[in-house]
Amino acid sequence: MVKIKICGLKRLEDIQIVNKYKPDYVGFVFAGSKRFVSDELAKNMRERLSNDIKSVGVFVNDSLEHIKYLTDNNIIDCIQLHGDEDSTYIESLRKITDKPIIKAIRMKDSSSIEKASKLFPDYFLLDSYDNSMYGGTGKTFDTALIKNNINNYFLAGGLNESNIIDTLNRCSPYCVDISSGVETDGFKDENKIKTIIELIDNYNKH
Repeated sequence: MVKIKICGLKRLEDIQIVNKYKPDYVGFVFAGSKRFVSDELAKNMRERLSNDIKSVGVFVNDSLEHIKYLTDNNIIDCIQLHGDEDSTYIESLRKITDKPIIKAIRMKDSSSIEKASKLFPDYFLLDSYDNSMYGGTGKTFDTALIKNNINNYFLAGGLNESNIIDTLNRCSPYCVDISSGVETDGFKDENKIKTIIELIDNYNKH
């Protein structure tokens, strides 16, 4: 059963949409991005979010204190690290919270996963590589780079209703992470969210 994460929510209206279609996870971006949300907005969104949807905080080289504030106040259920966080950072994070940790790997080549294998997060998130940004490129990457010995990974990078099923037929992620693929003019689009969740639900039934 492939799970679904809709990332980059930034409006209270977005919460109404996901509560209706029930992805497994939603993402709040606390890093510099067009999808950035403040702690206060994230708190307001989390309070309105259905209890059966987990909230993921997305960070790039953020302070441990900031992440601890968000986890202690139950604003986020999972931590997604998209920067240069190393094993020491992750160990320090585990000392202050028991929330699951997702570490993003930017898939530049076949050695990308191998280089990250000593970080030991709870999950990896495989995303497209772009030298100028840490994530959110909206571009796909060659799934042939995914090694057979990696499991329980989130798959991101340019996923949308036109390529999601073909992608799932080629690899077996724990969860697909979709952001720009369910947007129109930079905002979450209810029809696109409905369509892609229905596609994945149907895939899971076969």
